[in-house]
Order: sequence, then C-alpha cells, then structure tokens
Amino acid sequence: MQNASPLVSIVTPSFNQAAYLESCIQSVLEQDYRHLEYIVVDGASTDGSLDLLERYADRLAWWVSEPDAGQTAAINKGLSQAKGEIVAWLNSDDVLYPGAVAQAVEVLQAHPEIGLVYGAADYIDVAGRRLGRFPSASTDYTRLRRGYVHIPQQAAFFRARLWKMVGPLDESFHFAMDYDLWVRIAAISPIAFHNHRWAGFRLHPGGKTTARDDLCWPEMLRVHRRLGGSRLSLFYLRYIIRRLLGPAWRLRLALGGKAGRDGS
Repeated sequence: MQNASPLVSIVTPSFNQAAYLESCIQSVLEQDYRHLEYIVVDGASTDGSLDLLERYADRLAWWVSEPDAGQTAAINKGLSQAKGEIVAWLNSDDVLYPGAVAQAVEVLQAHPEIGLVYGAADYIDVAGRRLGRFPSASTDYTRLRRGYVHIPQQAAFFRARLWKMVGPLDESFHFAMDYDLWVRIAAISPIAFHNHRWAGFRLHPGGKTTARDDLCWPEMLRVHRRLGGSRLSLFYLRYIIRRLLGPAWRLRLALGGKAGRDGS
C-alpha cells in the first residue's frame, strides 16, 4: 500500500440500539489511528439513538437517520459514502478494542497481496464483560466453501478496491451477508488472520446470533448452492450437524448475556 497513512472508513448500521450505540461509537472514535472516517447509518430509531448521534455529529464523517430496508441495506448505504482505502463495518452492539485499526493497517501495508485481514474477537455480555473467545482461526477460499468461516465480522478489515470489484452486499441476505462477502473476496485475493484481539462481539437476547442463529446456515447454504456446491459435500455435513446442535448452541448464547435488528 503506497499511502503511508491510508484513510480507513468504518460504517455502523444501527436501529434502536441506544443501549449499546454509545459504547460502539466511542470504541471507534477513541482508536489511536487518526486517519479514520466514521459513518453511522441509523434506520429511524425511536429509542434515543438520534440524541446520541446528534451529540457525536461533529465527530462523524457522515450520518443519517431515516427508514431503510434493514441492516444489509444500511451497510451498503454507508459503504457507498466511504472514501477510505480500507473499509469495515461494526454493528452498533459491538465494540473495537484499542489499537485494532492501527494493527489492521499495519498488516495490510506490510502485505499488499492481502485483500482482507481479520483479528480475534471476544464474546462479551451486555456490560462489556468478557464471556469467552470467538473461534477465530485461519481460513481461505477452499475452507470457506467447506463452511469453515472462523472470521469475526467485527474484527475484519478489507480493501475498498476489492469492495468495488465484488460488492455490494446481497440485500436478500439478513444473516450471512458477511459470509457471502468473505467468499467473494477470498475468490480473488488472499485473506489473513492476525491473532490479536481486535473486537468485542456482544451477546444479548435481542441480538441476531442469539435469537435467530438457526437462520444463518440456510443463507450460507444459498451461497454454497449458488457456487455449484453439491449435497455430497463437507459443507452439507456441517450444515446437518449445526442443525442438530442448534438448540444447544442457542441456549448457550442466550445464557451468555442479557438484553434489534443490528444485533450480532
């Protein structure tokens, strides 16, 4: 990467997440990497989120609060405004850890062949207390196609030029839009895991991972089929296993935290 200090754009989609939104905003604005623009796309929240956004308005590169077509559309809207060479999105109930952006930039600068870099993430509760660790691990296009995702979306940063090549997010997806994007990026560029904790992945009853995790794998299956994947595949085996283990997994997540749309 030729620019010694590339602009990084981070987008936060939000809807009625005032309980967590300020922590999310602060975690971005308090990063020690200064060449950063922050964009917030709110879906006309009615829970006090607008007051928070107005309070931070002078520190945001762009923000809007208006009805939209959901989280995926909000992310696309925000990324359409982004000017950075490196981009990411952070849901409004999650947080970035100090130094995350600077470390991501450092990796991408040192390895110009890498299109996407991701770090590790913690599961955190409503109060931000650490519950455990997301199963982050190295993956690539082949393993992604087999269902080995291991990429915490909260801790992922990718080059804007690749977004322009393979984006936008498919707005028919409500749960696996990140998996769909990772597959598209990995098909044309190496991706890399940096084993440092970059983000907190909040679990709460209103969050999508906690409440409707059973709907994520069927959307991933759509990606698998679209790319010509067979039923006689490791991906299908993992899908079946996940369906069998789903109730126990959702119970585990539900017990991990307390608490809309943009939940993890």
